[in-house]
Amino acid sequence: MSDTIESILQEERLFNPPTEFSERAYVRSGREYEQLYSRAASNPEKFWGELAEQELHWFKKWDRVLDWQPPFAQWFVGGQLNISHNCLDRHLHSWRRNKAAIIWEGEPGDSRVITYGELHREVCQFANALKSLGVQKGDRVAIYLPMIPEAAIAMLACARIGAPHSVVFGGFSAEALRDRLVDAEAKLVITADGGFRKDKAIALKQEVDKALEHGAPSVENVIVVQRTKADVTMTAGRDYWWHELKPQQSAHCPAEPMDSEDMLFILYTSGSTGKPKGVVHTTGGYNLYTHMTTKWIFDLKDTDVYWCTADVGWITGHSYIVYGPLSNGATTVMYEGVPRPSNPGCFWDVIEKYGVNIFYTAPTAIRAFIRMGEAIPNARDLSSLRLLGTVGEPINPEAWMWYHRVIGGGKCPIVDTWWQTETGGIMLTPLPGAIPTKPGSCTRPFPGIVADIVDLDGNPVESGQGGFLVIKQPWPSMIRDVYGDTDRFRFTYWEHIQPKEGQYLYFAGDGARRDADGYFWVMGRVDDVINVSGHRLGTMEIESALVSHPLVAEAAVVGRPDELTGEAIFAFVSLEGNTEANEDLKKELVKHVTAEIGAIARPAEIRFTDVLPKTRSGKIMRRLLRSLASGQEISGDTSTLEDRTVLDKLREG
Repeated sequence: MSDTIESILQEERLFNPPTEFSERAYVRSGREYEQLYSRAASNPEKFWGELAEQELHWFKKWDRVLDWQPPFAQWFVGGQLNISHNCLDRHLHSWRRNKAAIIWEGEPGDSRVITYGELHREVCQFANALKSLGVQKGDRVAIYLPMIPEAAIAMLACARIGAPHSVVFGGFSAEALRDRLVDAEAKLVITADGGFRKDKAIALKQEVDKALEHGAPSVENVIVVQRTKADVTMTAGRDYWWHELKPQQSAHCPAEPMDSEDMLFILYTSGSTGKPKGVVHTTGGYNLYTHMTTKWIFDLKDTDVYWCTADVGWITGHSYIVYGPLSNGATTVMYEGVPRPSNPGCFWDVIEKYGVNIFYTAPTAIRAFIRMGEAIPNARDLSSLRLLGTVGEPINPEAWMWYHRVIGGGKCPIVDTWWQTETGGIMLTPLPGAIPTKPGSCTRPFPGIVADIVDLDGNPVESGQGGFLVIKQPWPSMIRDVYGDTDRFRFTYWEHIQPKEGQYLYFAGDGARRDADGYFWVMGRVDDVINVSGHRLGTMEIESALVSHPLVAEAAVVGRPDELTGEAIFAFVSLEGNTEANEDLKKELVKHVTAEIGAIARPAEIRFTDVLPKTRSGKIMRRLLRSLASGQEISGDTSTLEDRTVLDKLREG
């Protein structure tokens, strides 16, 4: 993305925090935010050090808040703590012992409510079960489970004994699982016979068996949760049932004191080519940052029922289902299923059933809700909601407006959050009681985050112009390394932008712009830019224009090679409800985009489709759409693709 791209989204709508919300919020005004931000920027070590002392339990206080040897950071050097202890033990000496820690709802309708006292007992027993199979501090443990409480229990048990976990999303194939087991040199795998998703039982244990058959020599044992009661093969001496192994164990398991920089987990992110990157996060800084962002961004109170709809297989599930909420002593909801033909309104059922106050989901899900129509959410009582959030990708302004109006009833602030697996926690976001919001903008940096938009030489670009989104100072939950590949860590995140000697800028891989109010607008990945006759256009800008048409539910835009213009704009469009797709509507949409943006953004081709290729976390895989648009064979990593039949449908279309 060059420094000449200008904003096309001229969003004028501004939503101030409701007065009654601000009066009770942790950060209550724009002035308070500015003071907090200024204090963090002027002396970050003092800022983070004071929060770490106030908010977390430490077995041993640190000697130094930050040791920054670019691009390597160490936070709270010499300090010792345990994130499992901070999520569980310290809540047991108050009324929270009997408070709901996890509310779990299974897709078939079964449910569990687990108090902090009960969760502590289960985590300790399972931690001892891991020890009984020889798992020691430093051993890597793979977790390949559906969205059931055992997933959180397993994560907390690993953290309790100092065994870094590597959670692999339960929809990944045996091949993708094997690659991650081999790379992490996992000693043990925790899985289930299966899980429920979209009215089907999904097999998991058999995928583990296949992965091990193809070679993962470091794996010594497999622990299996019984969920679907499917027939599975249990290999004697290697495989153990969770329900047989755990109850034999003592409920006494003191948390292992961990150095602040001891590895907490590895989480793999897929690249467009090559093997997935194992992102390494460590203990102290991650614990503090996820704790503070959960508390301030979601304005989390002890009386709240909080629900993030992600899967624990993704960083959002790590930070904002498990560690952040539980460290705060919150009640966090886990839901196994997704909206499906048998119950398209299942999310609204969960909100109504449990009185959910805070709801955090993805723009892709919101666009799917729009396609289903307003009647489904309107049939439920959503009055308990007081705060909404979005995560995963930039949200189209019109989807934001629908979310605000239909789900939030026009009264709920929306925290539109930008962050990544690598950042560990939310980086750009409104603080809901302090910062007025604009549809489509993630607004301002979280206190302590110094973000900027620069050109390739690291020079800040002018307001309204596009450039590369960078972070200029270290933050506590930042990526520490790519597991086993430090050269890749340096190259991927620290060498794309070449500033003046002695400066290090973390490059997020995203393009962005900043408006006159200092608000950030993330425009998507820099490879999601189309160069039409020398004009560089962000795909999100064109997609937003398409989605602003009342008949369009969702759009994905890519570039295809063109002899005349270099690249031409190719749009894949899903329509609202039963809208008829025809040539007249194509022409209307072309005129609409031209009117919204200009002739330079005129789509060369529009293809109507009921489906788009998405990852299991809901992101559109534009790389695959680019191949389809240009008539190329699909290549690269497709392990995160949720539904492989989508590609065949698009080819036929």
